[in-house]
Amino acid sequence: MIVAKGGLGRGLGALIGDATAETGTNVDFMELPLNKINPNPNQPRLDFDEEKIKELESSIRKDGLLQPILVRPEGDGYQIVAGERRWQACKRLEKETIPAKILIVNDVEAQQIALVENLQRDNLNAIEEARGYKRLLELSGGLQKDLAEAVSKSQVTISNALRLLDLPEEVQEMMLSGSISAGHGRAILSLPDEDARIRLAKKIVAENLTVREAENIARLYGSQGFERSKRMPTPRAFGIAARKLRKILGTGVRVKTVRGKNKVEIEFADEEDLERILGVIEDGPRPAASINANKVIY
Repeated sequence: MIVAKGGLGRGLGALIGDATAETGTNVDFMELPLNKINPNPNQPRLDFDEEKIKELESSIRKDGLLQPILVRPEGDGYQIVAGERRWQACKRLEKETIPAKILIVNDVEAQQIALVENLQRDNLNAIEEARGYKRLLELSGGLQKDLAEAVSKSQVTISNALRLLDLPEEVQEMMLSGSISAGHGRAILSLPDEDARIRLAKKIVAENLTVREAENIARLYGSQGFERSKRMPTPRAFGIAARKLRKILGTGVRVKTVRGKNKVEIEFADEEDLERILGVIEDGPRPAASINANKVIY
């Protein structure tokens, strides 16, 4: 059994490394019954990608589980500290046991290990990450600088992540679903009130706005007010033209008005794709093009 001592302010390596030194082995795990193991209700990851679990199932079926999960005693069984996705995959494969390392850790240490393990394996959603940080601070009563050291992040990174929790719950749910990014979230946070934040978030999703576009709109909202800064409705002809151009050119196209000027934006993947698009545009004289940020703007 692994005994981990210490808490917030010490990295994952310290928690696990000291325990390994005490046992004198790096292969200290045992087969535990799957029906004796329960998930952690404070698991940082809220959304488990179905496709990735299926891929893990296939890998385990072929090669077995290459790395044990981490658990801690709970009642007459065990609670998962890290490795819930591996546990889910083994349950689907109807396995009776699973290799596991048993840790003696408190709530703070368990949450710290789970958070760091998730960050190292597969990036958490920004809201999942922020909620994990908040939970650690609540459990430990620690400071952001201690948390930053524990998870090997800068204090600015921790602070910026926690700020996302100031977003309205509705907007946080959009981030959890992947509808908007952390960059969008930071742009939304620049607005002063909840109503404006929700309306901008919905606008981002409805119009598939980039982070830069969201930032520009947020600046307009801040200086002019939400109602005055609303853009005129996009003409129906713009949408029709964009669809036709997308079909002809085989790539993303946007037709829009920016600061009083009508523009067509054509996306391209790389120089080869750019040459392909230019080859399609052969009829009549070719207008001058400005190429910037992987877009051709006519």
